[in-house]
Amino acid sequence: MTLNANRRTPARTPVQVLDAPDGHDVIIEGRLDVHTVPDIRDAIHAVIATGDGELRLHLRDAEIGDATGLGIILHLHRRATRAQRQLLLVDPSERTTRLLRGCRLDRILSSAPGAPRVLSGTVAPLTA
Repeated sequence: MTLNANRRTPARTPVQVLDAPDGHDVIIEGRLDVHTVPDIRDAIHAVIATGDGELRLHLRDAEIGDATGLGIILHLHRRATRAQRQLLLVDPSERTTRLLRGCRLDRILSSAPGAPRVLSGTVAPLTA
């Protein structure tokens, strides 16, 4: 049996962390899946551990690719809460918004103040 050792490696880091006076802005770009989540998790864990204030997660250019991608957002929310920080979602894509609403995570996760509240509302019927 042969294992495929050729992994996809992103051309650049999918996470960018910007310091702000009232917290941190974390910009995630690209696909959140089993291949990219370890890098994202490590970068944001360091930010949570060393800083204070709000942690704003910018998801406009991010795409949740599998359950691991969805799980990392929930994990980061729990981790930030334990560290006395608030995780806020900023400008999630429509697809991400529908996915969070469909999983009812819109009841747990918050959007940034001043940003349009796109995580509330009813769940649209799904078709096959």
